[in-house]
Amino acid sequence: MSSIFVVIIGLLGLAVGSFLNVAVSRVPAGRSVVRPRSACPRCATPIAARDNIPIVSWLLLGRRCRACAVPIPARYPLMEALTATLFIAEALRFGRSEVLPAQLVFTAGLLALAACDAEQFLLPRRLIYPTLGLTAACLLAAAAATGQWHRLGVTAACGVGAFAVFFALHRVRRAWLGFGDVRLAGLLGTGLGWLGPGHLVFALLAGSVAGLLVGIALMAAGRATRHTRLPFGAFLAAGAVAAILVGAPVVHWYESVSGLYVMGAPPAMVRHWS
Repeated sequence: MSSIFVVIIGLLGLAVGSFLNVAVSRVPAGRSVVRPRSACPRCATPIAARDNIPIVSWLLLGRRCRACAVPIPARYPLMEALTATLFIAEALRFGRSEVLPAQLVFTAGLLALAACDAEQFLLPRRLIYPTLGLTAACLLAAAAATGQWHRLGVTAACGVGAFAVFFALHRVRRAWLGFGDVRLAGLLGTGLGWLGPGHLVFALLAGSVAGLLVGIALMAAGRATRHTRLPFGAFLAAGAVAAILVGAPVVHWYESVSGLYVMGAPPAMVRHWS
């Protein structure tokens, strides 16, 4: 894989990260992500093109609005840098494969959802459904290009299965899971199912353990109680990204030491999913 391709994917990640910042700011409020053009939330001055270059403009402006000097939150360059970093990591992970577009779309959606959940405890349908639709469309194109229709079937089963399990948990104890988490589970199953059911299990376990550890650490520091609300969706999104990037070796290691294969899949098929 050429370095030029990696650079292009990184620049794409910066641009997508800039768009995600707009989505995170507007979608929870029910506003359009297209119009009007970006402006300072305090003085309403439209942001000029020279002040809208990912990361660079934030640094050159001294982290403040050019017109009114209100501080620009660090979330903006962090989102852009994180999106670019993850895009590059996934380009190195998948190369110029047919599944790369689906994973990039999936990851971008997860980043926006994680930011919304962390900031406002919201997992907006207006982010989940477009991400789900675009990811599914990209996976359908990948299946058509490669003839790997069996993976598409596993993907559908994982999406429906994850949604059903979380829906049941939601019905039993609504205080545990909001319906946004149920929708997110369906998205996770769809985005990770192509890689194999083991990746979905890895993501759910990793996200749950991460949330538990953070909760325990906050309680130990006196900053939270057993009733403090945590953005569970953000932890699930982090678990999904971890599954994409490092899930394969962990799943295969577990299979090698346990002698068990993911959901009864034969060894040849599991290796094919790697």
